[in-house]
Amino acid sequence: MEEVGHLPQKPSMLHEFSMYIDKKWYRLVAQEGTHTHDPIGVLDVTILQNNVLDKLFGIKDPRTDKRVDFVGGIRGLEELMKRVDSGEMAVAFALYPVTIQQLFDIADSGNVMPPKSTWFEPKLRDGLLTHTI
Repeated sequence: MEEVGHLPQKPSMLHEFSMYIDKKWYRLVAQEGTHTHDPIGVLDVTILQNNVLDKLFGIKDPRTDKRVDFVGGIRGLEELMKRVDSGEMAVAFALYPVTIQQLFDIADSGNVMPPKSTWFEPKLRDGLLTHTI
């Protein structure tokens, strides 16, 4: 973990996380041995859940725990800062996006994406999916 300053810092690669707390940004990197290499275990959202949310905060299920909220990537890192600075949240984490290959690996293994990992942009317009041709 290293402090990177007061300006928003976006993760630049897999297994790199940005954390915002006390008006400062930090860069965190998952070390080898902190995750498995199966399709689910290698996801950044799984690494964060297992090594930080569960171990440090006792958050077992991010779907139901009221202390966890999700901010879509389109809203930007400034939204994370706003929520923490307002006191609504205590800390915010930004993750590198799930790659298409990771998505394919999970689908091919018969698994489903973990909670808080299925936000994709841009969204397809609904009419393209439900319009009868």
